[in-house]
Amino acid sequence: MRRPIIAGNWKMYKNTREAVETAAKLLPLVSSAGDVEIVIAPVFTVLGAVAKVTAGSNVRLAAQDCFWEHEGAFTGEVSPAMLTDVGCSHAIIGHSERRQYFGETDETVNRKVRAAIRSGLMAILCIGETLAERESGATFAVLERQIKGGIAGIPITDMDSVIIAYEPVWAIGTGKTATDAQAQEAHAFIRATLASFTDQATAARCRILYGGSVKPENIRGLMIQEDIDGALVGGASLDSASFARIVGYES
Repeated sequence: MRRPIIAGNWKMYKNTREAVETAAKLLPLVSSAGDVEIVIAPVFTVLGAVAKVTAGSNVRLAAQDCFWEHEGAFTGEVSPAMLTDVGCSHAIIGHSERRQYFGETDETVNRKVRAAIRSGLMAILCIGETLAERESGATFAVLERQIKGGIAGIPITDMDSVIIAYEPVWAIGTGKTATDAQAQEAHAFIRATLASFTDQATAARCRILYGGSVKPENIRGLMIQEDIDGALVGGASLDSASFARIVGYES
């Protein structure tokens, strides 16, 4: 059985004081959460401070990106090894905002995923179509291309370190959410595509998250779908109480 995972992407919000306060408020709210993996992803500059707050708790720490080299003359970049050193267990890779604003491609995303796995991180690989791609009927072709490119060269034995996050770009920060049926359809396609590139057992174990205007009000409908194993939460994760309600979707 796949363990559900609820991950909060704080994006470029919260200075050190704000991040520490938010994490400290969250911990008691989710301390009795059931069998749900809880992850928060603050900005790079506050990871160390937040790691001290979450140490020993049931909340894991993720970075919002990483580079594909261990070290070197790469000004402004942060390596996966540096992230594990500061206390991260996960890294979000290939988020649509990284692809849109910073020119990330399936190739560079793949290099980051492989580097993250080598350093012992769980890689949250983000994929998803734009509104234009959906309206033109290209959704499945886009997802297949991004999956194939994102996991290229990764041995099946390492695929348990990959989490897929399906985030339809048209639903991110827009207030629009894919219907439960639309999300399930995409997730089922992703799982079937993974099976074609790996094998049925690997695809059956892979956790696939939905991301895109997830809120306390819509999380339960998403989570009861057969192939949806969790959520990558944006704006609603910035408030501890709101995020805790999403984590506690079963209660």
